[in-house]
Amino acid sequence: MFTKDNKPQSRIDTLIGAGTTVTGDITFAGGLRIDGEIKGNVRATSDQSSTLVISEQARIDGEVAVAHLVINGTVVGPVVSTGFLELQPKARVTGDIQYNSIEMHLGAVVEGRMVHTGQPGKSIELKLAASSN
Repeated sequence: MFTKDNKPQSRIDTLIGAGTTVTGDITFAGGLRIDGEIKGNVRATSDQSSTLVISEQARIDGEVAVAHLVINGTVVGPVVSTGFLELQPKARVTGDIQYNSIEMHLGAVVEGRMVHTGQPGKSIELKLAASSN
């Protein structure tokens, strides 16, 4: 998933621009930035290092699965990040999140479970203090 020096893919190969709506699943390799709207799943090919950037004006209605993920927009659906997940201040996630390592900025909102999957056989579930479970 990462290069030999454990750095994520930093080059953006593909852009889905603001004002663009894609209906259907997207599978990509390398770097992808989404400024528009996706109605479908977004997944990286598992044999490549991958980076997905979801900008402030972007929205994804579907599952997201990628190694390195930066969210500053809206995701409605489950999120899986096998490497590093960054939730920026305008991030809004409605769905469960699985992550290896995470950075969450002040202002980011998650409505769902957050499950750490970093070590095989060991998981930590974070729950909101206000949740009823």
